[in-house]
Amino acid sequence: MQRFTKLYFALDSTTRTVEKVAALVRYFSQAQPADAAWALFFLTGNRIKRLVPTGLLRDWIAQTAGLPLWLVEECCDAVGDLAEAVALLVPTHDQTSSEPLHELVEQRMLSLRSLAPAEQKQIVQKAWRELSPTQCLVWHKLITGEFRVGVARTLVVRALASFAEVPPATMAHRLMGDWQPTAESYLALLSGAANEDPGRPYPFFLAHPLEQPLESLGDITDWQAEWKWDGIRAQAIRRAGQLMIWSRGEEVVTDRFPELGCLLKSLPDGTVVDGEILAWRGDQPLPFSALQTRIGRKRLTTKVLQASPVAFMAYDLLEDGGADVRSRQLAERRKRLEELVLGARDCPELRLSPVVVAPSWAALEEAWHTSRERLVEGLMLKRRDAAYGVGRPRGVWWKWKISPHSIDAVLIYAQRGHGRRASLYTDYTFGVWSNGQLVPVAKAYSGLTDEEIHQVDAFVRRNTLEKHGPVRVVKPELVFELHFEGIQASSRHKSGIAVRFPRMARWRHDKQPDEADTLDSLKRLLAAVGQASSLP
Repeated sequence: MQRFTKLYFALDSTTRTVEKVAALVRYFSQAQPADAAWALFFLTGNRIKRLVPTGLLRDWIAQTAGLPLWLVEECCDAVGDLAEAVALLVPTHDQTSSEPLHELVEQRMLSLRSLAPAEQKQIVQKAWRELSPTQCLVWHKLITGEFRVGVARTLVVRALASFAEVPPATMAHRLMGDWQPTAESYLALLSGAANEDPGRPYPFFLAHPLEQPLESLGDITDWQAEWKWDGIRAQAIRRAGQLMIWSRGEEVVTDRFPELGCLLKSLPDGTVVDGEILAWRGDQPLPFSALQTRIGRKRLTTKVLQASPVAFMAYDLLEDGGADVRSRQLAERRKRLEELVLGARDCPELRLSPVVVAPSWAALEEAWHTSRERLVEGLMLKRRDAAYGVGRPRGVWWKWKISPHSIDAVLIYAQRGHGRRASLYTDYTFGVWSNGQLVPVAKAYSGLTDEEIHQVDAFVRRNTLEKHGPVRVVKPELVFELHFEGIQASSRHKSGIAVRFPRMARWRHDKQPDEADTLDSLKRLLAAVGQASSLP
């Protein structure tokens, strides 16, 4: 735990990539395999579901520190981070514990889930007595499921690859799939034995947003254009007589889409196809909101399956006949993919993403302007001579998205952020006008500069009208332009409307609150989107 805590603060104290990678390599070279496995688990974004309710933790802090509960709650609110507040409030000692990370996790932390509150309290208070303040902070981030540190997964992969002396792309592939945080799994990652799993997916290749003129890309014949589908990115893996469908979030979703079971018979063994799972009926996609009705459901009823049927839109071939073909040119991979889909006649749910053919960039732009009516997000541009890479390299794949929807809305609620923003009000709720009142329609936390965040934070502190737990009701004076990708009817929201991927585009200093948009304008937009989805 001592070494992992030191790593946490080393990563948290710098923004320099070189220093972060160096700290990670140093840790992996010194840690026991069992400790390194759990460190890798947490650093790559995995979490253990919250083991102790935060309400109980606050009660125990108050009892241990001899403070009234209201004061503990005010301290937690002022600090903005429960784990940091615990480290500051509870009595600890200056000596660090030498207990290995894996023992602390496996013998203490994981046991909390099955224990009664009184037994949980004993384990937590024992940790307070034995851990240093910095170790205590990290421990509580782990048990509350709030462990975050400023390091991207790609940097962790790069560091582990450097330690194992393999290319980063190789390590990225080894880390895909369902590996367990054990010493054996960790050593298998280093040696390459982890690749023996027949269900292991490949790392996904990602695109950069297109921000330069089309003409700067050169000759249009060097590029393959496809529609940018609005669904769930996935890989269909047919190996060893089995079918596994992995989402980009490294989750097996095979059972959630039983219609795609026909891929087991339609694809040859040793095939991996990259594509998109879409809600689909007839010859056109359904809005993403139709697919959302199936995401996260544990039980798929006949009604749900009929209301939101799905298709797998294939657009790349990663493995053919058991051979990794990612290094081959896109044009070659595409030709073989077309043959595979054509041969899968008994699986109508498998569809081939069509190439958008245009004689010039101007003609392609005309097609791009029809994206919204087609219920797609825009176009993808891929170099025909490119290999299928790892991560997001520039200049190979571009995503050319249509302009987002836009509204002007008023800030009405604010809440503290997380991590480095834990002491600032950065998570905002926005409202639009309906019958003389502001109705909440969107939550957003991205899009502002650091300077603007501090200005809004100061405004929230000066203009709080009410407090509801961590939420502050603020004086409705600030207007922001919000961008979002989609809109749908929602019975779960007071406004009756939900927007997709909202973010702040700019602070409208030039607008007064009464100039913000209305709920009626959003309803008209919703109606227009519905009409577009019904076009042939």
